[in-house]
Amino acid sequence: QVNLVESGGGLVQPGGSLRLSCVVSGFNDDYYVIGWFRQFPGKDTREGVICLSWSEGSTAYADRPRGRFTVSGDKAKKTVYLEMKNLKSEDTAQYFCASREGHVCKRDPARYDNWGQGTPVTVSS
Repeated sequence: QVNLVESGGGLVQPGGSLRLSCVVSGFNDDYYVIGWFRQFPGKDTREGVICLSWSEGSTAYADRPRGRFTVSGDKAKKTVYLEMKNLKSEDTAQYFCASREGHVCKRDPARYDNWGQGTPVTVSS
């Protein structure tokens, strides 16, 4: 059974940084990708932010965080990180990681099979 656990969210001032972690368990190999998504307050939908494929590298989706958010991973620790810099109030959201089998990242959250519980990020002074 695949399990994803996010951590690292919190309150940060505008211009600050945070690193979110997603610990993955349940896969026996690296034939999966991890996508990061966010859900804004009061919204039902989740926006694809960025994705990591162990073989294909990273793919950024959302325009607003582009250049400020990066994704990386540690295979040995089965952990994927979302590094967020120069945070803005518009980045305030619940952040989720999700997994899907294969080597290809997808932007559509419906293409992902397993989700973590999410971690909140609040950017405010």
